[in-house]
Amino acid sequence: MEYREFGKTGAKVSILGFGAMRLPMDEVNGKHLAREEESLKMIIHSFELGINYIDTAFPYCYEQSEAIVGKAVSI
Repeated sequence: MEYREFGKTGAKVSILGFGAMRLPMDEVNGKHLAREEESLKMIIHSFELGINYIDTAFPYCYEQSEAIVGKAVSI
């Protein structure tokens, strides 16, 4: 993985990021549910490949993306 320095912080950020806007989802009785286990495996695998930048935001995946990303980074 290639990295770039993040401003003057000295932190090295992967040139590829993981976009958590389109995690795997199911629709059950009209409600959209993220497939959490599958999403966690995907995010953790991206860490194993050297990705250390994740893009997420509150509205992503019907407001479930940030919670899943939080679980992934705490494992």
